[in-house]
Parts: sequence; structure tokens; C-alpha cells
Amino acid sequence: MRYRYVTADVFTGHAYLGNPLAVVLDAQGLDASQMQRIAREFNYSETSFVMPARDPAHTARVRIFTPDREVPFAGHPNVGTAVVLAREQIAAGRPAPQAFVFEEEAGLVRIALVYGERGLQGAQLLAPQPLSRGSEAPVEAVARALRLAPADIAVSEHAPMVVSVGLPFLVVQLASREALRRAAPNSCGYAALMPQLGAKSIYAYTTDTAGNTTDAPTDIQARMLTGRMTEDPATGSATAAVTALRASIAGKGDLRLRVGQGVDMGRASLLLAEAQPRDDGVWAKVSGQAVVVMEGTLPAPAGH
Repeated sequence: MRYRYVTADVFTGHAYLGNPLAVVLDAQGLDASQMQRIAREFNYSETSFVMPARDPAHTARVRIFTPDREVPFAGHPNVGTAVVLAREQIAAGRPAPQAFVFEEEAGLVRIALVYGERGLQGAQLLAPQPLSRGSEAPVEAVARALRLAPADIAVSEHAPMVVSVGLPFLVVQLASREALRRAAPNSCGYAALMPQLGAKSIYAYTTDTAGNTTDAPTDIQARMLTGRMTEDPATGSATAAVTALRASIAGKGDLRLRVGQGVDMGRASLLLAEAQPRDDGVWAKVSGQAVVVMEGTLPAPAGH
């Protein structure tokens, strides 16, 4: 049996920028090991698999795989999957959808579709969980993991720490845009630091953006350096978590941020994030554009 797939570049309005995603449609005939093999074949940051929802009131059940594991939630797969599914509905002659609800391991992900003068443009997701904070990490160990000096790590607003709105990341604020540009994953540093924290990847960011004329205007520039020693061009789940963290620290109500990512690897991405403190925690939303790039079919991997 063959399965249809569509790829999209997410958090960009231009093909071949942003973060690529593969969406496998009508994937209910695949088991987890087959999904993992397909995700490894695409070798994108994530591949999503769309299946019928368990609850008919919801849009779909979505499973998300990196090349080496399944994750309970991620940002760019939700934005990209929503755009792909909306595009499918419109192409079939059905009314343009306004909202979706995806069932995922981390919980329900509510998504609003975004339209403009040229029609479907992107989507905005509400993270499935409020901000949670985990362990703090020693500055020296973080600097080693990123091949930086301890002085490159900024701690005046928050220490390096694990945060999550559905998927945990070690979040590190850097002192300068130049330090962000120099950062590179160190496998020995990751192995010594990350297992004890319960996170796989480091999201490094800086608010030093005003004087960098080569970057698009943003409040934050960021990079995601993964435990696989690769870089993710755009990370919605981590962006949501950082926005929620900064909102909780500021204590001034809602916070909105324009976040640039992927610039230093040639896949410039723009993420629009907002966080809202409520009685039950700090909740975050992330929005961005997405463009379809490729379509095709693939065979189901043979069983072991």
C-alpha cells in the first residue's frame, strides 16, 4: 500500500526557507515502527502522521516523529499539518476551515487558520500545556555544551533552565548576537549535561537584535541545537515556552514577540509568539506562515 505525503516549509512565506515538514496523510495503516522509519527517511526535524480522531468532535489524531524518536508535541508540525489539511479541504471544494483540534500525546492542540488577501497563509496554535519550569543548569556546563565561554551566557534575567509547554527544552539566554552566531553543539558536553535534565535539545537565544542589520527586525534571535548534533531552523514549541517564561518573569501581563530563527543556517524563519498569564498558569500561542513544496506517495516500510 502507498501513502500520500505533502511537504511544507513552515514559519516562512517562501519555499526553501523556514523549517521543512513532511505530512503523511491517512496514516492509520502504519504502526509506530513504520512511522519511525519513514521519519528517518525524510530526515527532517519532524514528520507528522495524520489519522482519524478518536473523538469525532476533533479534527484528527496527529503523531509526530523526529528521525530518532516520537515526541508528544511540537510547533512547526502543527502549523504545517494544519495548513496542509486546510489546503486539502479547500482543494476538495469544501468550505475553508477556520479552526482545527488535533489530538496529540501532550493533549489537545487548538489551531486557528490564518487567511490573507491571497487566501490561506498559515496557522496559530495554542500550546497544549501551560508553562512549567524544570531544573536549572550550571553555566560552565552549558557553555561547554555550546562551545562558548561562560561569559557568553546571560543570567541577569534567568539562569539556563528546562522549560516546557508540552515538550521540554533547555533554554539559554546569550549575551550577544555574536555569541549566538558562534554557538555549536559539543557532543561530550551534551552527554554530560542533558540526560540529568530530562531534555534533548538546547534553545539558545539573545535579545541583542537592534544593531544587527543583516537580520529581519525581531525581538529575539534564536537557534535550536539538538542532541543529534544538528540544528533546527524553526522551533515553535520552544519559542512558545521561552515567550511564556519571559512573560512570567516580566510579570506585566501579555507578551508578544517576533522571533527570528534559522538565519545562520540559511533557512530564515519568523515566528510570532504571545503569552498570556492566567489563573491556571502562563499559556502561549505561536503563529506563522507555511508553504507547500512537494507532494507524492511512499510505500509502507516492510515489517521487521
